[in-house]
Amino acid sequence: MAAPAQVPRQEAPDARKGAGPYRPAYRPGFAPGPWGVFLMRRLGGLVAVAATLVVVTFLIVQLIPGDPARVLAGADASPGDIERLRGQLGLDQPLLTRFVDYAGGLFHGDLGLSFQTREPVADIIAARLPFTAELALLAVLVVLLVAVPLGLAIAVRGNRRTDSAFTFTTSLVGATPEYVIATLLVLVFAITLGVFPAAGAETLMSLVLPVAAIALPGTSVMARIVRREAASVLAQDYMRTARGRRLPPLTLYTRHALPNLLTATLTLGGLILTSLLGGTVIVESVFAWPGMGQRVVEAILARDYPVIQGCVLVLGLLAALLNLVVDVVLGLLDPRTLAGKGGH
Repeated sequence: MAAPAQVPRQEAPDARKGAGPYRPAYRPGFAPGPWGVFLMRRLGGLVAVAATLVVVTFLIVQLIPGDPARVLAGADASPGDIERLRGQLGLDQPLLTRFVDYAGGLFHGDLGLSFQTREPVADIIAARLPFTAELALLAVLVVLLVAVPLGLAIAVRGNRRTDSAFTFTTSLVGATPEYVIATLLVLVFAITLGVFPAAGAETLMSLVLPVAAIALPGTSVMARIVRREAASVLAQDYMRTARGRRLPPLTLYTRHALPNLLTATLTLGGLILTSLLGGTVIVESVFAWPGMGQRVVEAILARDYPVIQGCVLVLGLLAALLNLVVDVVLGLLDPRTLAGKGGH
């Protein structure tokens, strides 16, 4: 009998055959979330602002008329004495060389030495900055605590006559320069009534007039913004629904109106709060407040370039940081705002 034909043995299919070269599974790299993108872009913007401040401040200071060496040497100094002083101060060097030296010092935390006192500018700022920060922070607190409730109250309770008086008053105060308000406050409350000190920083009472002079214009502008935004929020359908549920007024306005109001208000209010730093510099001179503003004025009169550059640079960075803080607060209150600030 013939042997049965043997069927060739078939091997189990190999999944690797015919599948082409081996490709590892795709593993995406690090992808920062909205907050990561937002913070990286804002910090990058902060670095760009700092670099711009360094260049612009240095160039503007060089345009101040007058020779610092001649001012420091005095009217009786000889041309030789003035020239020697220029060499000691480094003013005989080309502009580009002076800028490179200044920028190089900044990288090492060196703001230079005062032309007048030969004291490190960093020490001058460290001694003066707490006084300026005290005024600015108190003014910001006053603006927020007064403007938000005032604007909301006018939007809720105001009638045509109240609205007209509110608009006229806030427009007048908001358009008045800080130094004019400061002068009027001194005339009325310090000289005429004798209620508060006119100058100095000896007691807590010395804070009242400077803080009021700084905060009044900002409060007026902020209150108008709050009133307008509050009127828009109160007209929304969800507010009508909340009223229909007969919620207590405190719950209605603090839990339903205020959170939606703050987002829009802080967006514009951040610019107002930043401008308070500029007002602080001016008001300090009126009240002889021992802060950075008064020192900047003294440095301008004496052509003290390093002090001017250091103080303006620090104030500019503080304004940029304040804007960053406002953006972070907005992101915490409403994460949707991150999409408009580089958070996507």
